[in-house]
Amino acid sequence: MVRLKAARGIAKTAVERAHLVSCLAAALLTAGCQLRAEEAQMPAKKTVSAAAPITAAISPTAPATADVPDSLRLTPVPNLAAVPDTLHRAIQQLHAALGPAAAALRPEVLEQACVGYLTLHPTGRIERAGLLAVADMDLPNTTERLWVIDLQNAQVIHRSLVAHGEGSGHLRARRFSNQESSACTSLGFYRTGATYDGIHGYSRRIEGLDKGQNANAFDRYVVLHAADYASPKYIEKYGHLGYSRGCPALPPEQFKDIIATLRVGSMLLVSGPGLASRWLDGGAAGRRFLQRGWR
Repeated sequence: MVRLKAARGIAKTAVERAHLVSCLAAALLTAGCQLRAEEAQMPAKKTVSAAAPITAAISPTAPATADVPDSLRLTPVPNLAAVPDTLHRAIQQLHAALGPAAAALRPEVLEQACVGYLTLHPTGRIERAGLLAVADMDLPNTTERLWVIDLQNAQVIHRSLVAHGEGSGHLRARRFSNQESSACTSLGFYRTGATYDGIHGYSRRIEGLDKGQNANAFDRYVVLHAADYASPKYIEKYGHLGYSRGCPALPPEQFKDIIATLRVGSMLLVSGPGLASRWLDGGAAGRRFLQRGWR
């Protein structure tokens, strides 16, 4: 890699530059990296060596100086304003109690989910107490980046892969939209609705609760459903998950249990770079926690 970088600095002709770009792409693939489609023209079904090195590279416990490719470097999550120390410590304790199943769930993303839950529940928009689901769409789609959490018992009930929309990016979701024809994932808080049998079989509707970010989800038919392209077997074959039209699609082996757990009135947070929500109210969440805890 050092020789490639040095050579790239002295390349003077278009032919030399093209050859070096090709070599760089090959070297990255050999190291287990996945280039984004807009960064290199690769066959859509090219097999990548393994997903495990990708997961290890972005581990929250890895040193800050770890040699992580830019394409896998996570976007920092801004600290929420006005979260009282009492609530902040309670969320830290919750994260620790969740154990290894939540090791890849970034504490800052868990704090977003908990603050949103505590703010939304008293409004009546979320009826299901003590339960939340959170998807960190900044993580690569080769990782299990969806968690369903029992707050009162501090347990991870489900953890699974989840697909993002084809308009949002390749290995990681980088673009988000609320528009009808965008085929993008929409960030924000959702309320789970009724189940139905549709073109994807057993599915559950979800309603966006953030105006401007995900309020069109219901009309776009963004739903929880199963998809073959959201399975470990798909990763083994292609090196990444396939893509939905914006739905958080789930593995066929897990979708029924996850949909059944997230019955009507449960909260789902789809988190990612640029998330902004009126429900991320640290002060209101702190007051609610002092009054009721996670109930």
